[in-house]
Formats: sequence, structure tokens, C-alpha cells
Amino acid sequence: MIDNFFDQDVKIQTDSLTVFAKDILKNYGINDAEVECINFEFNATFSVSTESGQKYALRLNINSSRNYSNILAEVLWVRDLVRTPSINVPVPIATLDDQFVVSALHDDSGQMIYGAMYSWLEGEEIGDEPTLEQLRTVGQTMALLHENSSSFLLTDGATLPTFNDFFWGTEDYLFSTKSTLIPKDRQLIEQARDLIMQFTDELYASSPVHIIHADFHGWNLMWNEQQLYIFDFDDCGFGVEAQDIAVALYYLDSPEQDAALIDGYKSIRPLPTYSDNAMKALLLQRRLLLLNYLFETKNAEHKEMLPAYLEKTIERVSTFLTDVTQ
Repeated sequence: MIDNFFDQDVKIQTDSLTVFAKDILKNYGINDAEVECINFEFNATFSVSTESGQKYALRLNINSSRNYSNILAEVLWVRDLVRTPSINVPVPIATLDDQFVVSALHDDSGQMIYGAMYSWLEGEEIGDEPTLEQLRTVGQTMALLHENSSSFLLTDGATLPTFNDFFWGTEDYLFSTKSTLIPKDRQLIEQARDLIMQFTDELYASSPVHIIHADFHGWNLMWNEQQLYIFDFDDCGFGVEAQDIAVALYYLDSPEQDAALIDGYKSIRPLPTYSDNAMKALLLQRRLLLLNYLFETKNAEHKEMLPAYLEKTIERVSTFLTDVTQ
């Protein structure tokens, strides 16, 4: 085992995990394949190209707190969505033993790592600069996802968190004994948390709760031949539809973009009921969840973002408290 593996140089980490990924692939009967780490942030994702020309995406959960039952639930939902003609998602790939969740001890980190493999999606990620046409399609797709998932039920052995708590089931690095916030900043964020939870409780009391994607942004959306594909369901759980919408809006930059997404949603089904202040609360909560992640992440690049991100967050918290308490 390598001491403090996730503090090592990124190349050391990715080289080790690439070897580990090749070993994991033996569960699928894949022994000779070109394996490349294509994303190394919250989790590690690998492109897998076999000698026969098949291509897959293997995700290894290196930062996620998701356990076997959570990943199983994710896969079961995606398999259900595969059968829905109006929604485009990758196909979960089973091992030789007909399992959809893989796991093994990664010797260099000493960590039990879980993973799942999906069919490869062609196209380009929408990213940070979506067109208004693409955003309208994003809104339509989200509405279809909500419509088709409102009655989805998990089978025994599969579990997901419900997002009616502030941290959405993740560990608390803002208010617990692990917090390194200065008292002034912590007190300000606590005030915002209390208001956010008031709005959240009201939404949960008045809205249907069902499985949602919970990470609907441009880097989890693929565009190919005028078709939108959704991937990365690793954050899914049970929530209200306004929470999904808030996550998507959080990553947009202009009122025109917001309007395009909302118009697309409303072209399929009515927008869920929420107040302007409730949406402001959900948008701020997204930022605070990302702040919490920056305090606990093992990703060196993300750690470097923390000081500037915290400063901007405090500004937004102050603005939110002024807006909703007037």
C-alpha cells in the first residue's frame, strides 16, 4: 500500500488505477483492451476499447460514499430508462456472472473500490456553453425523466438516499467537528442552512417525492446528431423535481439560458410548484454542497479552488439572507 495514495501525483494515481481497471475488466471477460483514464475528478472514468471494436465506459467510485446497494439502485433505474424510447441513456453492462456492480480491494490505496460499466456514448458533452436549442432539449428531457420515473420503485437490496437533509446524505464538513470554517463564516452559513431547510421542508410537504438524477448539468449530457443523452447517474436519489431543476439552473449563466430550459420543460409537462425564494434557496444549497465537497475532496486540483470558492460563497450567502428576509 502507498501511504496517502490520494495525495500522490495525479499520474501515480491514474497509472495505478488504470492497472486496477484492467484487472476489474476480467470480470466482464475482457482481458486485452486499450484502457485510458478520461476523467479523474470526483470519480475515475476509463474508456475501454476491445480488440473486437467494442467500446465501454468504466466508472470507479474513488471519492463517492456510494455503497453496493446505492450503485445497484442506480443501475436498476438506468436499465428501466433504457426501455423508455423517449429518453437516451447508456446501457449498463453485466459481468460474466450477470452482476452490474463490481468491487475489489485496490492495493495501493487500501480502499475497497466499487464500479459499474456502461455502453459508450458518441458525441460531445454540452459542457459550459450550451446553445439555447440544446437547453430547450435539456428541459424537455428532464420533464420526460420526471414523468417516467415518478412511479419507479426499487427492488430489495437496492437503496438510495432521500434528499430532504441539508447534505443529501454526504458527510458534514461545514458544521461538524471536521469543519475548518472561521466562526464568522460558519455562523453566516448556518443562518442560510436554516432558511434553506425551511424551504426544503415546505417543498417535501407539498410535492411528490421520487427518484431524480440530481446532477443534471452540461458535463453529464452528451449531444449527438441532434439527440441528447444523459449519463453519470452516480448522484441519483429520491427528491422533489424542483431540486433537479435547481441543479440544472445553477450551472447556467444568463436569464435567456434559464428561460430556454424552463420553456423546454413546460412544453412536456407543467413546471412543479415552487416560489422564487425556494428556488434561490435550492440554488444556494447546490453551491454549499459543492463547498462541502471541496473541504473533503482528495482531488488536488479541486482543493486549490477552495479559498476563492469560499470567498465567493460567503458573498452569495449574504445576498441570499438579505433577499429572503426582507
